[in-house]
Amino acid sequence: MDELIIAVGLLLFIEGALYALFPSKMKNMLKTIEKMQTNQLRIGGLIFATIGFIIIWYFKG
Repeated sequence: MDELIIAVGLLLFIEGALYALFPSKMKNMLKTIEKMQTNQLRIGGLIFATIGFIIIWYFKG
């Protein structure tokens, strides 16, 4: 359970750092995402979730 909390904390840290360091680029990226089709976002999310699962499985296994 501790590892899950650390992973969430790391996620929040990285995302917060991106918004703090590159606020205008993040706003532009969000505008671009808003224009994307739902299926593109869904497929991208599934790809990243799969990659994340494989990384976790590889290092925990």
